Amino acid sequence: MPADSAAPAWPVMSIADANAALGGPGSPLEIRDGEVDGVKMKVYVNAPPTIRSILEMAAATWPERDYVVYEDERVTFKGMMRAVQHFAKALRETYGIEKGDRVAIIMRNYPQWPVAFFAACSIGAIATPMNSWWTGDELEYGLSFAGVKLAVVDGQIYERMREHMKKLPELEHVIIARDKGEDHADPRVKGLETYIGDANSWGELDDIGLPAVEIGPEDDATIMYTSGTTGKPKGALATNRAVISNMFNSSTCQARMLLRRGEAIPEPDPNEQKATLLAIPFFHATGSFAILIPSMLRGDKIVAMYKWDAGEALPIIEREKITAVGGVPAIAWQLLEHPDRDKYDLSSIQAISYGGAPSAPELVSTIKKRFPDAAPGNGWGMTETCATATLNIGEDYVNRPSSAGAPPGAVELKICDPDGNTMPAGEVGELWCKSPSNCKRYWNRPEATAETFRDGWVVTGDLARIDEEGFLFLVDRAKDMLIRGGENIYCIEVESALYDHPAVMDAAVVGIPHKVLGEEVGAVVQLKPGKTVTQDELRAHVAGILAAFKVPVEIQFQDEPLPRNANGKILKPELRSRFTARA
Repeated sequence: MPADSAAPAWPVMSIADANAALGGPGSPLEIRDGEVDGVKMKVYVNAPPTIRSILEMAAATWPERDYVVYEDERVTFKGMMRAVQHFAKALRETYGIEKGDRVAIIMRNYPQWPVAFFAACSIGAIATPMNSWWTGDELEYGLSFAGVKLAVVDGQIYERMREHMKKLPELEHVIIARDKGEDHADPRVKGLETYIGDANSWGELDDIGLPAVEIGPEDDATIMYTSGTTGKPKGALATNRAVISNMFNSSTCQARMLLRRGEAIPEPDPNEQKATLLAIPFFHATGSFAILIPSMLRGDKIVAMYKWDAGEALPIIEREKITAVGGVPAIAWQLLEHPDRDKYDLSSIQAISYGGAPSAPELVSTIKKRFPDAAPGNGWGMTETCATATLNIGEDYVNRPSSAGAPPGAVELKICDPDGNTMPAGEVGELWCKSPSNCKRYWNRPEATAETFRDGWVVTGDLARIDEEGFLFLVDRAKDMLIRGGENIYCIEVESALYDHPAVMDAAVVGIPHKVLGEEVGAVVQLKPGKTVTQDELRAHVAGILAAFKVPVEIQFQDEPLPRNANGKILKPELRSRFTARA
């Protein structure tokens, strides 16, 4: 990228020097040698101790600022705090929720979602978000496996799980958000509005304070479900420190961009409020760890949508003066290519960032062409790292559009061979990550924990390389998984659903490249002799078992056996080549 004649040549500082400067003594992003769960690693000196402390600070600093906006509902930081106070009191006194109890949150991105989340975290309970797209069977598994004592859901979720509640004896209470006031036959069911009222009235609730509970950085805070190679979701358990360290990882990468430009890091403007258009679910690690909590720490506004629609997003960006958009590449593409884009004032946008799915290198150049003042960004992280571990933004991203960025000083990455030995720069192997933002373990999965969490390292299952300067390049996934628009889909889960059909003898699931979504689900099936089934019939069968986003968009049939190697493993690269990329 040619340097502007009026500006210093880029970069003016190496990644290592910038990380050292940002992590040095006296910096807001200072790091020091510490110990987490018995493992020595770098930790952030100035990180708030708990999620509860962030809530308290934000409510005291920006009480009248909007925090969450949803359609015609506007909730200030004060309003959010007051609603959290009242619901936290109910959790403790009415429902007997104690430190360490699991509280599930399952709903769309309504303002009630963060109320439930922060209320649980504020009393030391373990907030357990779940995918609001899950089927009743999937919800039953998630609730049962985590031993959830109380679930906060919306009406749609309740209808989906109602018939499963008799199989959930540990689930003592269900609280329905945005309840229509109907009488519920089940005595375990109550409406959330009973305790906090409607969203626009939360600021008028009495200031009753949060219940007195001792919570520290190493106390468990969240269980975030992620899929595993068995097809069954695993619950990744994270501490307060891990969740909060994630946002310091991101902040370091953002500040590093300025240092590499030769610019000073500006002091925060107390009168400026940034705004994020929330286009991904709160139940994602990105939605909660990288947007919900950091926005509270910075005093930012979150504008939520019922569901993502680029055409509906455009007037919202103009009206709410949105400064940041993104989530997954699909969202960026849809905004960039929408035919009505030029009808709206989108000049407030300062950042378009994404991750969680493969992205075409051409995306960054398209962003710079259509939004020249906006900083494009891409990153890498996973549920097990509490979202962001690396972030590639600004000139670094323009110059390395296929990279996921270099880690900040508190994050250590290495590439390992199958025996766990560290490989030299430039060689491809399995990516390992050590960071204070790493999760602690999988909930009640000791074997999976031992496989993935090793002496402070997360063994990611991603195949990658790291260049001489530390930039990460993802090559493939060692685990058999595809990512559709940011949603992890493990192939064995879909294959099992296909096998469940009486006509299917063999099946393999692969990713079909998609410009917007990154990948879609494709399948190749061999039928049993004499059996017949149409593509639509087989798709409907899968849809009756799994969530809609996991259903194959294309199924190919063949009479001969699926290709396999000498070890009996299906040759999926060969199958992928049969599918045409989709626009």
